[in-house]
Amino acid sequence: MTATATATGPEAPPARGSRSRGIRIFKWTLVGPLISLFLFLTPVFLLQLYFSLHSWTIYLSSWWDADYAGLDLFREVLTESRFYWAFARSFLFAGLSTVGCFIIGFGLALLMYRPFRGHSFFYVLFILPMLTVPIVTSYTADMILFRSGPINDIMSFLAGTEIRFTWLANPDFAIFTIIMLEIWNWTPFAFIIMLAGLSSLPNEPVEAARILGAGRLRIFREIQVPLLRPVIFLALILRFLEAMAEFPKTWGLLQGGPGTATETIPVYLYIVTWRAFNVSKGAAASYLVMLLMIVIVLSAIYVLRREKKALDALYEKPAAGGEG
Repeated sequence: MTATATATGPEAPPARGSRSRGIRIFKWTLVGPLISLFLFLTPVFLLQLYFSLHSWTIYLSSWWDADYAGLDLFREVLTESRFYWAFARSFLFAGLSTVGCFIIGFGLALLMYRPFRGHSFFYVLFILPMLTVPIVTSYTADMILFRSGPINDIMSFLAGTEIRFTWLANPDFAIFTIIMLEIWNWTPFAFIIMLAGLSSLPNEPVEAARILGAGRLRIFREIQVPLLRPVIFLALILRFLEAMAEFPKTWGLLQGGPGTATETIPVYLYIVTWRAFNVSKGAAASYLVMLLMIVIVLSAIYVLRREKKALDALYEKPAAGGEG
């Protein structure tokens, strides 16, 4: 007994040390690339800060000879109604497309999370839109949404009357056309996340509810949805952030038009910086957008942590009741 304890005793600390070392390596594996990326982008951020504080366009002399403007460019952007309208369109676009992607994606995940014959075929079919290059999606949409294109022809056949709706030239509807394309393109993203969340749910609470006589709707509303809340928030937040940065379809299809009907923040920044060649104003606007996105990301992290704590408390209550 003593010999065994003496032999195994010294081996325990190396095991704990090995585990701690493994955890540290894993953390650095995750954080290391982010730190490297930040260090790589630091000169870019500093150059952008320089441009936002100095008045310079490519029509002037060398950029290091630009006149110091202080915060004047930030004031110019913040007093420009076009900037706020671009933000409003971005929030409209991101909000509606996120909700649409989530509702359809969650519905498909509910249909697919239990295996059935032909499951793999439908899985591949549902994720195909996300594999399509956005600029290809925009050019294809330009052809099928043409005034005399296939979509209007199909609608005319079904309605029994000629329909020649201007999906892209109507300034009151153009933004909603882009939203529908975004929903089609990115519904698979929400589908994959929600399918993974549903597949990871524990079976015990569901089986216990069935034994007690709960129906499918009640199980879904009172058991599955509360357990899925962190996953739901994660899907919504990631989809919203990606939608705020959407540029290829909006620019490739309409270039912010007709007029400024689809001029979202990415399109606004591109036009100001690379069409008007007002680099300093574009840099100042970019910094303001970056600050707003940082606030949104930090708020999202707070919400996710709160949901994680609520889920942990939900798991601890049955355990505490069992101990009692």
